[in-house]
Order: sequence, then C-alpha cells, then structure tokens
Amino acid sequence: MTLVNLLEQLKAVTDDAVKDLLLPVRVQKGDSIAADRPATVYKMRLPDSTSAFKKAPYIIHQVVTSKDVQVSGQLESGIAVVRSIFCVCCDDEQVGALNLLNLMERLRIRLLQDVVIGDQYELDLTAGVETLVYPENTAPYFAGEMSTTWKMPSVERKWREWL
Repeated sequence: MTLVNLLEQLKAVTDDAVKDLLLPVRVQKGDSIAADRPATVYKMRLPDSTSAFKKAPYIIHQVVTSKDVQVSGQLESGIAVVRSIFCVCCDDEQVGALNLLNLMERLRIRLLQDVVIGDQYELDLTAGVETLVYPENTAPYFAGEMSTTWKMPSVERKWREWL
C-alpha cells in the first residue's frame, strides 16, 4: 500500500500491456545489429540519465505528488499522481510518431480496462487520464507523457499509541 508498491504494480501492468509491441532500437557503438524490442519500464528515473537516448524505447513511471486527507467521521484516504514518460526512436518520422502513439495507447487502454491494479490501487477516473505527445521536433526520438491519479488504500492506524 505504499507509493513504491504502486510503482511496482504499475510496472508489472505496463510490462504486460506492451510486451508484444516490438519497437526499433538505435544501433549503439559496438553493436553489429539492433533488434527490435518492447519498451523497457523504469520506476522514477532511468538508471543512467546521461544515456536517455540510448535507452529508447522506454517508459518511466514517476510519482509526482501524493496527498492524504481525512474528512471528519470518515476513514483517511489518499491519492497519488503518476507521470509516465514515453520515448521511442525511429529514422522514419511518421513511423516514429505513430510508434509513440501506439505505445501510449496500449497503456492507456489497459489502465482503463483494468481500473484496479495490484488489488488495491484504483485509477481515479474522475481525475481522468491525460496524455500529451511532445510537439517538439526531436526526430529520430519521439516522446510524450501520461498523467494518472490513483486512489491509495487507507493506512491502518495504531490507535493504542494515541491513548
């Protein structure tokens, strides 16, 4: 029921949602050939931010904000806002842009189908699922992001400590 567990569950759902979408990989120094592969999913950051372009295709899930509240007479409740960053590469600009859109759509549709992940985190549909394809011309790399809000399970209090 922690934010870290939310990211773990979101990573598992994302891995499954995009596992069949094979995307181009740039040939790196020392590689003889680049084989297409599914996007790699990371939590919070890339392992090495200086190689952001070398890691494409990828998705990064980041907890942006969280908030816990308790209305008088009700159980405590919380939300977490997660930003998902998508990056793909392709020499053909039209194909690259469509690959990015396809990757983002696979996750969006999966989240809207499942709504609850890890049996405890519920997608807040009243907050909506927002997507943005970055308009900058960064070819052969294409990027975008998705913002989702998750209802967090209540935290069980240790009442005896308060008495």
